[in-house]
Amino acid sequence: MTAGRHFLQIPGPSNVPDRILRAMDYPTMDHRGPAFAEVGCKALKGMKSIFRTESRVVIYPSSGTGAWEAALVNTLSPGDTVLMYETGHFATLWKALAQKLGLNPVFIEGNWRAGADAAEIEERLRADKGREIRAVCVVHNETSTGAVTDVVAVRRAMDAAKHPALLMVDTISSLASVDYRHDEWGVDVTVAGSQKGLMLPPGLSFNAVSEKAMKLSESAGLKRSYWSWAEMAGPNDKGYFPYTPATNLLYGLNEAIDMLHEEGLDNVFARHRRHGAAARAAVGAWGLEVLCAKAEDRSPVLTAVMMPEGHSADNFRAVTLRNYDMSLGNGLSKVADRVFRIGHLGDFNDLMLIGTLAGVEMGLRDAGVPYRAGGVQAAMEVLGQMSDNARAAA
Repeated sequence: MTAGRHFLQIPGPSNVPDRILRAMDYPTMDHRGPAFAEVGCKALKGMKSIFRTESRVVIYPSSGTGAWEAALVNTLSPGDTVLMYETGHFATLWKALAQKLGLNPVFIEGNWRAGADAAEIEERLRADKGREIRAVCVVHNETSTGAVTDVVAVRRAMDAAKHPALLMVDTISSLASVDYRHDEWGVDVTVAGSQKGLMLPPGLSFNAVSEKAMKLSESAGLKRSYWSWAEMAGPNDKGYFPYTPATNLLYGLNEAIDMLHEEGLDNVFARHRRHGAAARAAVGAWGLEVLCAKAEDRSPVLTAVMMPEGHSADNFRAVTLRNYDMSLGNGLSKVADRVFRIGHLGDFNDLMLIGTLAGVEMGLRDAGVPYRAGGVQAAMEVLGQMSDNARAAA
């Protein structure tokens, strides 16, 4: 047995705060009874405030992968072309899912070290004279690389190309951690999941749906049943669901929404930016390199760190887990065993970050990875400076 609490510092699932665990502990109720309508309405309305939308939000009992599928099958027909951007592992998985559904994904190749390039997207859209591209799909925060895509720039590129394609955005690892505005940014379908910034266990996923996307769903030709927005719409309008919902997760979701608004979304985003900046300062002080090479694209949710040549990221992670009971994210597919990922999202504060970075620094030492001491001190200085600046601004 290991004393103390395990440090779960992967980039999701994130730590579930006790307050949400207690909310989920409430007895399961009749999901057809009158009391449930209050729970359902609160969750559906509350998620609109998190997406910053006045449009319909749909909640599924599923992983984020289900919400990916729902976004596609509700709006597209067999053989439709979708433009997707290779920002990392999860963008690649979304593309593979599109292929399995009988769509024709056109993949813009990326180097896994930055967000999607809006200029490249605009170029592809301008070249699409026949308007065959039906949707543009991007990942807002690519969890495998720690790179954020500028969704505003993508929307601007689509408008500049005067292209009618839908804009679909995966916010599974960014919603409620990174500033996001479904309506203001002109997004048609936003995809999200429960287990990251929303601070819940895995098990809920979401679509935020524009009026344009909802209208297109009436004529879309891909088959759907479980994922159908139309099947959801009638029951949802009264706070119910067409099949058994994840009742206890909805209790937790309502508590999470309350917590986010009590802190204030802008404060939540600022907190994540502070922690991202401090983590990157630590990496620089250690003499290591952040995977995301484009500074303005670096994520406030996680930091992906490249290992020195000849050293195994997986061995370092195993040593850190064994010696300090801390889980760090592994490198995925193209960067397997070459990268480790530090999660700093959700229910997370300065002391948790410093503890995490101390564990990383000790793990680097124990695993024989060449590094310079002082990463924790560098992070503390950044946290102090940013706190002083915030107080001065107030």
